[in-house]
Amino acid sequence: MRSGRLLPGGAGDLRGVLLHRLGGVRPGRPPLAAGPVPRRAQDDVWGEDPDTRVSSSCAPVGRLTPVEGGYELSGRWSFSSGCEHAGWALLGAIVVGAQGRPVDFLTVLVPRRDYRIEDVWDVVGLRGTASNDILVESVFVPAHRVLRNYEQAQLKGPGQQANRGPLHRLPFGTVFTSAITAPVVGAVSGGYASYVSLMKERVRLSLGGGRFAEDPFAQVAIARAASDIDATVLQMDRNVREMYELASAGRDIPMELRLRARRDQVRGTERAVEAIDLLFKTAGGNSLRRGNPIERAWRDAHAGSVHVANDVERALAMYGRGAFGLTVEDNLV
Repeated sequence: MRSGRLLPGGAGDLRGVLLHRLGGVRPGRPPLAAGPVPRRAQDDVWGEDPDTRVSSSCAPVGRLTPVEGGYELSGRWSFSSGCEHAGWALLGAIVVGAQGRPVDFLTVLVPRRDYRIEDVWDVVGLRGTASNDILVESVFVPAHRVLRNYEQAQLKGPGQQANRGPLHRLPFGTVFTSAITAPVVGAVSGGYASYVSLMKERVRLSLGGGRFAEDPFAQVAIARAASDIDATVLQMDRNVREMYELASAGRDIPMELRLRARRDQVRGTERAVEAIDLLFKTAGGNSLRRGNPIERAWRDAHAGSVHVANDVERALAMYGRGAFGLTVEDNLV
């Protein structure tokens, strides 16, 4: 997607830009989410089949109890997109100490045989993600399949010693949150293209009649929406490109850039939702019909906007803290 040229490819538009910047994820190369885990754990997942898929649900809602050689894990995780197609799951959990209090936050790798999936995905938007629940009951997790969230945020995961490429030097928080916003922007981009195509030949039956395309208010709506989509893509592409260039050169990625990427990512989601709201509002009653591409883009964009990665005020406050020189500690930066 380039400035001034909006492509009708839906979520694939911005995702393609991001994958290009990130160098792609090819067979045999661990995806960024699992890249920081120890090499032995990576071999468990991809040793026999380099195309094995891994789903995730990173919120630390599970309970880990230390046992000999590892941990015992129990819990229920929601929103694990595509889990039915995955052979493993990355799950967030809290380590519980002797007094029953949290002592650490970890992410653990669990094979498909150790958990069950409950089909609960009955939602108004993003229905195709099949983001069902994962349930684990008293399962042993060996120590080598565990990653401390703090290490991941500091780009010091043990697996990064084995994966030396620039992809694995990028902050997980940046890639994860950008991958959440990309489909939202892509859906809105597709909705925009459908809007222009459908409304170009429309003739009004009210408000004095006439061709919709001649309405200056509709023309302004298109301009505003297109500008918001382009601004989002340009900012996100710039941030990821600069990070990738630093990583390729073996240089540290400054916190200022990480915070800027987080700022622009949440603003990107916000802009995308504002753009599709504007188009939906001006499209008229026909956009209410189920199956209408404008209606679908509106539902999907709003559904994606409620993801924790799109908590706009919290992310913008972190940027403000950093700008004032205050310490920022967050796993999604």
